[in-house]
Amino acid sequence: MSDNALRGAAAVVGIAEQHYKRGEAPHSEKRMTLEVILEACADAGINPREIDGFVSYAGGANDGAIIGGALLIDELRWSNMMWGGGGGSVAAAITNAATAIATGQAECVVVYRAMTQADTGRLGYAKYHYGSHFLAHGIGSPAQICAMRTQRMLEHGGVPRSAMRSLVLASYQHAQNNPTAQGYGRPLDEDSYENSRLIAEPFHLFDCSRESDGAVALVLVSAERAKTLRPDPAYLLSGAQGAPGGYSELIDNDLGEQYMSAGFGPANNGKPGVAERLWAGAGLGPDDVDVVQVYENFSGPAVAALIDHGLCPPGEAAGTFMTVDNLTAPNGKLPVNTSGGNLADSFINGLNLAVEAVRQIRGTSTNPVAGAKTSLFIGGPMAPLVSSVLLGHEDTL
Repeated sequence: MSDNALRGAAAVVGIAEQHYKRGEAPHSEKRMTLEVILEACADAGINPREIDGFVSYAGGANDGAIIGGALLIDELRWSNMMWGGGGGSVAAAITNAATAIATGQAECVVVYRAMTQADTGRLGYAKYHYGSHFLAHGIGSPAQICAMRTQRMLEHGGVPRSAMRSLVLASYQHAQNNPTAQGYGRPLDEDSYENSRLIAEPFHLFDCSRESDGAVALVLVSAERAKTLRPDPAYLLSGAQGAPGGYSELIDNDLGEQYMSAGFGPANNGKPGVAERLWAGAGLGPDDVDVVQVYENFSGPAVAALIDHGLCPPGEAAGTFMTVDNLTAPNGKLPVNTSGGNLADSFINGLNLAVEAVRQIRGTSTNPVAGAKTSLFIGGPMAPLVSSVLLGHEDTL
């Protein structure tokens, strides 16, 4: 298949999400998964029995056979799961669904994720993800790992900490227009940000994402069918996943310059990395992006991801570009995380950001970017595997 074989082959036609404060979900992960799938099908105008493919981002307990059986689907043709770990492959779950459709393996695929504290537990201590060389020294949380890489970006890479602050403040500003955001009615100013308690240097409290209960679902069909279902499908223009060899935590101290990146850079042999393959597949570049939803478990990795994609300059210039005005809809140069993101809206392992990416194409976001034709969703920066998906309006095909 060529680099652009997926371009315009599939589209998102149905979206739904539920989210609650951590520990306050009224139902199990399975029930919430079923509810959001039914809601997404209603949004798309599709009978749930027509679903023949399932792609879960992590959360393997409720796989396609289980969910399909509960929905009484007519046939199961595609069922798989993208591995978890810091939201890295969350965007790739959408590419996975589009690949099934483009290759004829399935016709109607749902991408989903559900999380509750009762079923999943807390995410703050991720001992399953880090080796004994970290745990033996008291480093066993995502905040600590990402903090070390972010500190390298600040000290060695020369990126000002103000870039992180601006991203956080822009997210909270967007949340004030989103009544369902957990940060709604709780505006954040610079002093409150700076004076919040330190979590893992350089991350303060507001640099860290929320933990939420909830569920998300997106329904994809072929581009041809999408045109018959609704006037505003979000077409997949490109998707890419991966990381430079050895980007995992096992040998990351040997990564050199890549250690402070988000993992979207070139391969060790010089071949194109995730970001370059994304742009090649779309036939577009960073200057063509109208709005971005970037996974921010912490603010530092999100800044690094924007740099890796060529959306933000590296070094000292990042501070000049990353201002609240530039990052805020509707008139910013590059509006980012327009629902409030993982920081100020909710955190369903980042898949909630994909729903907002689709809303921007539809023009239904609470912070719409007028005339947005391209909407980028970036998954899990600084995770062992990362991914991105570029969605577009029909006019981009």
